[in-house]
Amino acid sequence: MSKAIRPFRPPPPALFDLRSDAQRTARYDAGRALRDRVPREAHGAWRTAADRPDPIALLEEQAASRVPDLVPIRYGRMVASPFAFLRGAALVMAADLAATPVSGIRVQLAGDAHVANFGFYASPERDLLFDVNDFDETLPGPFEWDVKRLAASAVVASRSMGHPRSAGETAGRGAVESYRTMMRRMAAMRTLDVWYARIDEAEIAAAAHGPAARMLEAVVSHAIARDATRALDLLVDEATGEVRIADSAPLIVHRPDLVSVDRLASRWEAYRRTLLSDRRALLGRYRLADVALKVVGVGSVGTRCFVVYLTAGRDDPLFLQVKEAQASVLERFVGKSRLRTHGERVVAGQRIMQAASDSFLGWGRDAEGHAYYWRQLRDWKGSFDITAMRPADLDAYARLCGAALARAHARSGDPVTIAGYLGSGTAFEKSVTAFATAYADQTERDRCALEAAIAAGRVKAQAGV
Repeated sequence: MSKAIRPFRPPPPALFDLRSDAQRTARYDAGRALRDRVPREAHGAWRTAADRPDPIALLEEQAASRVPDLVPIRYGRMVASPFAFLRGAALVMAADLAATPVSGIRVQLAGDAHVANFGFYASPERDLLFDVNDFDETLPGPFEWDVKRLAASAVVASRSMGHPRSAGETAGRGAVESYRTMMRRMAAMRTLDVWYARIDEAEIAAAAHGPAARMLEAVVSHAIARDATRALDLLVDEATGEVRIADSAPLIVHRPDLVSVDRLASRWEAYRRTLLSDRRALLGRYRLADVALKVVGVGSVGTRCFVVYLTAGRDDPLFLQVKEAQASVLERFVGKSRLRTHGERVVAGQRIMQAASDSFLGWGRDAEGHAYYWRQLRDWKGSFDITAMRPADLDAYARLCGAALARAHARSGDPVTIAGYLGSGTAFEKSVTAFATAYADQTERDRCALEAAIAAGRVKAQAGV
């Protein structure tokens, strides 16, 4: 028998001493010098200021631009647990972070880097990658804002699952430690090696053992099964003799008042022009068959989000997601994007931060002026079930997220300067863990405030959806 052909894996990049040349030394020292202005210990402080914005008022402000009959679903999902609240409260946390000390080092931020916004997806070369996967709020800003949200989310998620309080602190600190370690690794690499760096299935599998390895295998198998053909079985109803998306109210419904094939077709070419020429040619083989409203996520509920069914023939489907892009929650604190629409802002941020991006990632705008971005609905997408994780699993997963976030930040920021600020010791992770622990307490209080607002009739919630 012939031996199986092993896939080619390039050798690991050469690593330099962080002080191997004058230019690199100057950048590292510039990061160290920033500690004098904003000590790393300063990031540990959190207190509820007397003039802190009302978190419920901030959520109501966001609701004003959303589809009214979907907003109660958002509140119903957010009030379910402190972690669910945190997921939907990106604006609340952005307002809080804006009141904290900032390092002065800017990167392209994800803007909503909680632990549920990382996962697997397929690169155009059909490699399975692990990365940040949500960019609705992306904008340039202080690197530590993403790190603090990630650490806080690990603590809140752990508490929401009933883990001991110490387990949440361990997971939060692990995420930050992994971020620092990976950033120092990025700082020692050539610029092109940083740009080409990725975290793939093989790299994770090599580090996974025991239960973690079995969990990874299950997630990978599930991700690979999530393709367009499988989506055809799940989403399309042929019972009437007409191949169309099956309604499943209130989460998937036809809403001609919001979108139709004819209305979508009028914006089709504008979207296609945002793609590379080969992707435009590929899409030319498909025809628009149907479109329906699809409720997704927690924080995104109420925005206009559609699933688009395209076909090139029987059993030859393609599903795209068209998602409304509203102003980033960071905009009022870090400044507006220089790009023309929020759809383009989301796409640009995703292309900068991800190791590889969806082949069909593009943007557009409808006749009413709503901005959108387009991407594949299902293409080997998979995520870990955080709610089923034991403390050790969550710690390992939070570390993986921290490494992925550092790699993403290193593509737009200067990893050498960031590494100089972070240093080789534990000061930064100790500080951010203290913040994350205190902010977890704040999140629990804010969720209770939402619960009280629902009980008082201030906002309406639809539970169990």
